[in-house]
Amino acid sequence: MALFGETKTTEQVSTKIRPTVVRTQNVARELMSFSKKYNVRVEDIDFNILDTQTYIRENRPNQEVDWQEIIAHELYELNEKKTFLNPNFQIKQMYEVEFFSKEHDKDLYKNFNLAVGANATKCKVYLSIKQGSIVEYHNNFERDFLLMINKRKVRAGILINIFDEMLADAISKISAHVRVSERAVYNKSETLLIAESFEPTLTQDDALVLHYMKEQEQDVQENEKVDYSARGFIKSVVRDELLIEYIKPQDGKPGRNCRGEFMEPTVPEVKNEPKFTIDGTIRIVEDAKSIKYLANVSGYITFEGDTYLIKKEMDVGKIDFRSTGSISTGLESDVSISVKEDNPLNDAIGNGMVVEVSEITVEGNVGAHAKVNAIKAIIKGQTHKDSMIRAQNLQINIHKGSAYGKKVHITRIEQGVVDCDEVVIMQAIGGNIRAKEITIELCGSHVKATASRFIEIKKLHGGDNVFTIDPLLKKDARQSLSKNKDQINELEIEIRDLRKEVVKYTTLIEENSAVFNDVKKRLMHYKKNGVKMPESFVKQYKHFNSMQETLATFKKELDDKKLKLEQLMANATSLQDNILDARIINRDHWVGYNEIKFKLVNPPIDLTFVPKEGCPDKVFGLVEVDEGLFEIKAIEE
Repeated sequence: MALFGETKTTEQVSTKIRPTVVRTQNVARELMSFSKKYNVRVEDIDFNILDTQTYIRENRPNQEVDWQEIIAHELYELNEKKTFLNPNFQIKQMYEVEFFSKEHDKDLYKNFNLAVGANATKCKVYLSIKQGSIVEYHNNFERDFLLMINKRKVRAGILINIFDEMLADAISKISAHVRVSERAVYNKSETLLIAESFEPTLTQDDALVLHYMKEQEQDVQENEKVDYSARGFIKSVVRDELLIEYIKPQDGKPGRNCRGEFMEPTVPEVKNEPKFTIDGTIRIVEDAKSIKYLANVSGYITFEGDTYLIKKEMDVGKIDFRSTGSISTGLESDVSISVKEDNPLNDAIGNGMVVEVSEITVEGNVGAHAKVNAIKAIIKGQTHKDSMIRAQNLQINIHKGSAYGKKVHITRIEQGVVDCDEVVIMQAIGGNIRAKEITIELCGSHVKATASRFIEIKKLHGGDNVFTIDPLLKKDARQSLSKNKDQINELEIEIRDLRKEVVKYTTLIEENSAVFNDVKKRLMHYKKNGVKMPESFVKQYKHFNSMQETLATFKKELDDKKLKLEQLMANATSLQDNILDARIINRDHWVGYNEIKFKLVNPPIDLTFVPKEGCPDKVFGLVEVDEGLFEIKAIEE
């Protein structure tokens, strides 16, 4: 007797199995039985299918009917949906099988690695030939191949000679390949469909999908840093966006797998029916499969009481990590936020927060490393020196950070940065200002103002300011000039090469014109007298004509490129002309040390002028005093 915890082992002895015939419905079970009985591995047992019998019956309610055998040629006639999708119809197969010991050394197909597998429902059966398989062709290959497949099918409980109309083509394809190759080597795996029955349609339980929530979710990759501040405080939506979808329950459809088993669909569960209401900002679109809830307007979706609705305006006390996290609804969302925190000791938009909305009004301050992106923004407090505000229309009370936009109005700038199209600043105390047009009501000291069109100072109360006109201030202008220069250089090279070709072909034609005219006269004489023209004369004539055509092509291309070069040169000149129209205006008297600069485009040099203190001149511009020679001078407005 073995003690608790001990394992009793039996040494397996190789035993020869005498050929034994068994009638069975389950070949795999019989294999296991022989394995235990003779104490051998299943892999060492082989078998032949001597006969296959197929039985069918159709039970009646509360009555079991006897099985009836169906003969082989009638099997494929059963492949009708009305038969196999009848839940009362049953089918089974009995096999007469001869089991015996496998002789591995005599196996011609030991390196032909075949496998029969099926999908999850067992409605599709596949034959796989594994990579590295090797098989040689012989006269009985096609028959043996079919036997190998059927043996693997019955071991897997798959019916044979039914649902497998495509098997013959699969065998023919493989057999042809092996026959042609004589010794086929499979460098990659190959899979073929060898049986297909009636796949059931799965039952679908009902579901409620909140699409507006999914839109806000972030796909975080492995090892990627998670931004915990982006919590989706506002769920922004746009017009016609799918917000919510109720997927209705769908009854499944029955099927029958390749084992002959009927597959009855389950009853769908219903537990997610909508219990909420909506208002006019959301509409319903319903069909047989679902109820869709779509946005009628852009804004943000909210759930109040039992009602979903879309709003455009929201009031919050402040935007910080603890209360809201970062807010991003997109510029086109039509969402307008008003931040009410106006205590100068607290930040209305906290440290590191990112806000992106259509419009925002901030009663208080914007903290360090905060970023605001909007179409319209109003900051009634002050911006931190490490903050960034970006808006097409922007108003800031006290600005110390960085601001970008189209039209910007700042009450007071204190060493801040502004980059926009048009800016009006009521008071400038230091700072770096870049715009097409700059207007400063009261200018203090240490201001760097760079414009492409004009700078206007209403009152000047300080010095150490630098006022610059730069026609290449904006990125698009710099890119345009750079592209222009590259195209001009390229065209100049092409024009030079074309001129060489024109001179070359012109010289060739001039040098050979006498010969050409002589050939032409001779050819006309031959033609007039009906004499066959010499081939050498015809070739000379065609060659000369070809040179003339090539010359004409080169001349036209040269003219086209010259015209294009003139246009590009004009574009470059226009930037220079623009600087001649630019103005720097000081409505007040000049005090302290201030510099006026104009950046020329061609040649690329800077001209500087320092108005003397008390200088009454108001308007300064660039004047061409001589051809290609420019000076900064006081001019009439």
